[in-house]
This record gives sequence, structure tokens and C-alpha cells, in this order.
Amino acid sequence: MFNTTVAWITLRATLSRRRALLFALPAVVLILLTAALKATRPPMLPWPSHVLGTFGFSVLIPLTALIIGTSVLGAEIDDGSIVHLLATPVRRSAVVMTKFIVATGLTVVFAAVPELIAALISGSGSIPGQGAAGLVTIGTGTFAVALFVGALACSVIYNAVFVMISTATTRAIAVGLLYVLVWEVLLSNFVSGVKLLSVSHYGLGIANGLASDPVLEAGLGVLTSVVMGAIVTVVALALAMNLLSSFSLKGEPA
Repeated sequence: MFNTTVAWITLRATLSRRRALLFALPAVVLILLTAALKATRPPMLPWPSHVLGTFGFSVLIPLTALIIGTSVLGAEIDDGSIVHLLATPVRRSAVVMTKFIVATGLTVVFAAVPELIAALISGSGSIPGQGAAGLVTIGTGTFAVALFVGALACSVIYNAVFVMISTATTRAIAVGLLYVLVWEVLLSNFVSGVKLLSVSHYGLGIANGLASDPVLEAGLGVLTSVVMGAIVTVVALALAMNLLSSFSLKGEPA
């Protein structure tokens, strides 16, 4: 299910495109914002959980995954070069899985690792206690590792969704951006029932299970987050394989 040749070609093409310059932009913004808040905010305020949780999981990771996940396959579909790949003996399921794995790896580098770095810079999260504002701090290592594991989960799930979207429409960036802004940023944070189908809250649920930081406002438990995340990933990849199999060698759905 993994083809090294396709992986190498995909990696080289993705990193050489101009949009690759955008990969690091959200991460740089997050790290700079974290450093600025660390220097100006009192240590007991729970801003790390809000910034790294809400902004990191609802904006940084999905936008990075959107750019990467739609480019590894969607760009080839848009310019028609997908026909050359589909004409080879490589199974289309292997094409989808390879593109997905490459996209996930790049998202980990450009989103999950910066989330870890920002968490280490921030110093800690917060839990209920006797400190200022009724909170006490969580250890830096625990908080950072929890956010990193949650970010890893989000990297996997988001890329499955965006690879699927790129096989379903030639307007993958627009559709993906609409999904991120409306569903993940707005509805999932203001409508409680939507959290069950929100990738960002799967990641927050996993992170909160490790750090026990209620300020993260996960809204979901660890088990629910893991199960739902696995279901969304499997369904999205299955749909992507099915949609790509429907493509004719003209680069259009059969």
C-alpha cells in the first residue's frame, strides 16, 4: 500500500512548488505569538491552553494540512498530470495511501512539531487549583507532550479528509477552506453537538486526556476522540480510493 517511488516524486514535487513557502507561515505565527504572550502575560493566566488549543488545533494544524493534503494529489488532478501516474501499474489504493502518508509526515513537521515547540516556550498549561484565577500550572513537559500527541492525531485525520476532498473536487482548496472556517473554527467551538464530528476536538480530547487540562475545552473524552478519529480517517481514505478509481485516463471521473 506504500510505493516509495510515488512517495519520492510526491515529496519532491510538493516541496518544490511555490505553495510550499506557505507551509511554515502558520507555524511561524504561532511560535512568535506564543513568545510574545510569554514575555507579556502573567505566568498564572491560562493563555497557553487557549492559544495552543483553540488557535493551534482549529487554525494552525487544519490550514497547514489543507495546503499540504490538497497539494499532494489535487495539484496533479488539476494540471492533468495524474493521467501519467494512473497509466502505470501502481494500484490506485497505493497512490492514495502513499500520498496520504507523505502529506501526514509533512504536516507533522510543519504543524505538530511547531505546536510542540510553542508549548515548550509557553511553559505550561493550567488545571483547577488554589492559584491565581483558581488555577495551578501543569508541568511543561506533560503539557507539551499532550499537545504534540493531539497534534499528531489531527495531522493524520485532517490529511485523510483533505486527500479525500482533493479526489472529489477540483476546487479542493476552496472547499477545504470553507470546511475549516465554518465547521472547525466557528460551529465546533460554539455548537456543542458539532464537536462529535470535529477533527480539532478529537485532537483536543486526546491532548486533554494526557494533560487533564479543562481549559483546553475538548468537549470529548479520549476514547470517543480515538474511536471517532479512526472512523473518520478510514472512511475518508476509503472514499478517496473509490473516487480515484472512478477516474478515467483522461483525468476525469469515469
